[in-house]
Formats: sequence, C-alpha cells, structure tokens
Amino acid sequence: MSGHVFGRNSNATLPVAVGGEGCYLIDADGRRYLDGSGGAAVSCLGHGHPAVGEAICRQLDRVAFAHTGFFTSEPAESLADRLIENAPKGIDRAYFVSGGSEAMEAAIKLARQYFIERDEPGRRHLIARRQSYHGNTLGALSAGGNAWRREPFAPLLTASSHIAPCYAYREQRADETVEAYGLRIADELEAEIIRLGEGTVMAFIAEPVVGATAGVLPPVPGYFKRIREICDAHGVLLILDEIMCGMGRTGTLFASEQEGIAPDIVTVAKGLGAGYEPIGAMLCTATIHDAIAKGSGFFQHGHTYLGHPLACAAADAVLTTLLSEELPQRAKKQGRYLMSRLHDALGNHPHVGDIRGRGLFVGVEFVADRDSKAPFDPSLRLAATLKRHAFDAGLICYPMKGTVDGQRGDHVLLAPPFIISEREIDELVTILAGALETSLACVSAVA
Repeated sequence: MSGHVFGRNSNATLPVAVGGEGCYLIDADGRRYLDGSGGAAVSCLGHGHPAVGEAICRQLDRVAFAHTGFFTSEPAESLADRLIENAPKGIDRAYFVSGGSEAMEAAIKLARQYFIERDEPGRRHLIARRQSYHGNTLGALSAGGNAWRREPFAPLLTASSHIAPCYAYREQRADETVEAYGLRIADELEAEIIRLGEGTVMAFIAEPVVGATAGVLPPVPGYFKRIREICDAHGVLLILDEIMCGMGRTGTLFASEQEGIAPDIVTVAKGLGAGYEPIGAMLCTATIHDAIAKGSGFFQHGHTYLGHPLACAAADAVLTTLLSEELPQRAKKQGRYLMSRLHDALGNHPHVGDIRGRGLFVGVEFVADRDSKAPFDPSLRLAATLKRHAFDAGLICYPMKGTVDGQRGDHVLLAPPFIISEREIDELVTILAGALETSLACVSAVA
C-alpha cells in the first residue's frame, strides 16, 4: 500500500480487504472474517449479493450522474415510491443524500424551515437524549448526546437540550414497573419543552432503538406513545433516527412500527444501501413538504450528490430484496436464535450485566460487578481490547466504551447480515465468548 490514506487511526496497520462472500470478508492473505456487526450495522444483505451488483452495472450503462438541480432519475423515483409505500403512516416524501449524517442535517434544517414557512420563527430549540448518536457533522453532532464525540468540538456546536435516555437496565427504580418507568422518563420531554418556553421547541430527536453509543437500548412499552402525545400536544415535530436500527434490522422495515407510532420526519441510511453504495434518506410527511411547496417553494439545503442514480439504483435493489425475500422477518427469527445462544454462553457470566436488543440488533454490556452494575475502569480499555482479540480470532464486532455516560462503561454491538445462518451464529458466539475471556485476562493483568 502507498501509505497516503488518512485512516481513522493514524497508528494502525490494517489488513487489505479484497473479497466478500455472504457473511464473510476476506483479506489479501486469504484470512476470512465473520462480519458480526455488518461493519457498523450496514451490510444487511452480506457481501457479494448479485442482484445489487447487477443493478449498479445496469445503471452505469445508462447514466452515472445527473445533477438534481436539472434532472430527476428513474432509480430515485422508483426508490422513493418503494420507500413511501412501506413507510410509517403519513410519510410521503423522500430526500436522498449520501449517508446518515447528511440525512440528519437535512432533517434538522427541514424542521427549522418548516416553522419559518408557517410563520413560527420562534421555534428554534432541539431536544434529544443523553447517550444518543445522530451523526458526525456539526449539526448532527450538536443534536446528539454522545459526550465523547462532542467534547473536542464543543466550542463549535450549536445549543441543544438533552433529556434522559430510555435505559431500563440502569435507570429503572426498584419500586416502579417497566411501564411506569417509561412514562416517567418520557415526561422529561414535556418538562424540558416547558422549561425552554412554549412555542420555542421545533423538534425532538430520538433513535427508536439506540445504537452504538449505549449498546442497543430498546424502548420500554408505552414510552414512544407518550413521546408522540407530548410532541402533538406542544406542536413539536418528532424526528426518528433509524439510520442504524431501521431497514429491517429490528424485525420490521421501520423500527418505529413496533412502537405503534409514526414520526413526522425519519432518517435512514446504512442498511438502505447495505454497503454497496453510499446513500441515506430523509423522509417526511406531506404536511411538512407542502408547507415548503406552498410557501417559498424551495428547500434551502442541498449537496452535489443528492439522489445519485447509481446509489439509488443500488438501494432500490436492496429494498426490493429485503421485501421480496422477507428479510426483516428473517432478522427477527435469527435474532431470537442469537439472543438464545448469547444467554446460553454469557447469561451467567460474572462480567456480563445485560444482554438486550431486537432482531439482529443486539448489545452486551459488560460490568466489573454484576450486583452493583459497576462498570470497568475506563483506563483498562476493555472495549478496545475485545475488538482486537475478536478480530484476531476472525470476528468483526463493534465494541464501544462510554456506555453509561460517555466515559464509563463498555459494551459490544452485534448486527450481522440478515442472511446469517444458525451455524454462523454459533461461530459468532463461540469466538466472542473466547475473545471476552482473553480480554478479561488482559485487563486483569493490567489492573
């Protein structure tokens, strides 16, 4: 390799990926790695899917690029129709970008412009949750509650409010039911709206199932129904970030389907393109779109690669495959098997505090002590150690630090392709359990 690539880690020497087959990636030395996290919950169809490759090649023979200031394209129109047909009730328009962070930027700007068009310029505040993640661009980072990612850029970020996450494992009181806990936490939103001032909040942003920052946190029953009620009562838009948990990952095409609610704006990416092309989408209701169309007529936002024909052709093939092969349902079924195997292997482990998730979106939280739920000392770097040992053993997984508050806590996120077999799930759990033991031995030696 030339050595001129500016990598994520400037001191790391990485193997070169040269191939992919199903749930495996292959490096230049011929080593095979089970993709237990789908990269970052991206590769929902696995690697080397012929239908997607064929769709890209067909489109390349027609037109690769046409700027959306001048043209629309058949792939963009087809993808939008297919998404809207299967979207939550009321969602009517799709705005295609190149990834999740861009989708969140578009959502935030659209929320602001919507209220300007409605002659409510006083609505300017965003509310999100602690231990959330909505992207790495400055606007998306401002909305998110990932303390570790925010800290270096804090002077550049715009102000946002952050209320409590729905984190039952750590924050549900012993004297309250799951439902009572959910309502108590949801009611923090109303208190924050009132604190900021009636008529000043434009949107509340949340991941239906929190992803990498907190290690896959599913909401408790009733939480999002109460959130929807509060937003409606105060005229606040509900923006759901399904960039990581959407597109079938949790067992339904949109994760919010399982909560019995519909958002005003929803963002998707990752599984939308399944890794074959960079693409994301911001979807919104007809009400929001029409406020722009009947007002200024122009969404004051844009990127060069909006609605890229190749990306849309790939995503349309991905979505067609997800629906025709009923892969969200398969994710739900295989997710049950994965959870069962994890509980068998790690359910009684002295350093496993919680195993949680939905579908093929699963998190395992590690603790120094099960009874007190005390996390490991951050200086021990358990997550980084686990990532290294799992990778050396042939498993790609997604460990992260800062689970509890952005500084303390460690977890691993698992999000394999929906096509994963039970044999491959057995392999994943076996390697993960072995890597955990090796990693704990290493951190114990340091401690």
